[in-house]
Amino acid sequence: MPTPVYSHNYEELSLLNEDVTVQIIVLNQGNDEALIYFGGNAEPVIANAQDFSSTFGNKTIYLVNYRGYGGSSSKPTQAGLFSDALAVFDKVKTQHSQVAIMGRSLGTGVAIYVAANRVVDQLVLISPYDSILAVAQNSFPIYPVSLLLKDKYDSVALAKHVNSQVLIIVGAQDKLIPNKHSQTLASALALEPARLIVIQAAGHNNISQFPIFYQSISTFFDEYKRQTSHY
Repeated sequence: MPTPVYSHNYEELSLLNEDVTVQIIVLNQGNDEALIYFGGNAEPVIANAQDFSSTFGNKTIYLVNYRGYGGSSSKPTQAGLFSDALAVFDKVKTQHSQVAIMGRSLGTGVAIYVAANRVVDQLVLISPYDSILAVAQNSFPIYPVSLLLKDKYDSVALAKHVNSQVLIIVGAQDKLIPNKHSQTLASALALEPARLIVIQAAGHNNISQFPIFYQSISTFFDEYKRQTSHY
């Protein structure tokens, strides 16, 4: 569900890809390290600006408005979102030595697509799925969902191509994307086993409200920085 345009005073980057203008909110400009964020369905990415800016102060942050979202042109499709995501990554990579990718819910499918097709330093997946088809089939088992869904976001098929370090965070009370779908994806990340954190009291929409959410991501980033500083 596309989101409207929200007024704000943050810097913005307009990226043209396939005649589509993608609006990207830029925070903490000037850092050597970068973080690209792909949000969930109907999630206004601007809502993360304050928390991201303060928590990840050593990274320049790019909050991506999908096509059709937050002032970006056109309409969202799987192919379009995937193409835009690669274009955003390629643009950001020219300006930063390290680039981490974070996706939430719908955005995990976009994030893992980038990580499967580019060299990504770190990948954070919040409430991820094995595929939208599998989640839908689980919710509506009596319907031929495979025939109805055009965009399947088959993340588990991409998992074998991901070489980056991976952190997965899920809420134990998530009813929209049950944990078994996240577990299936985690198991498919054979090249670099994922670190899985389960927040027991969290559901799908409130997972970022728990202190351990940002603490876990910050620790994940800090550990990688310590590892790479030795080389």
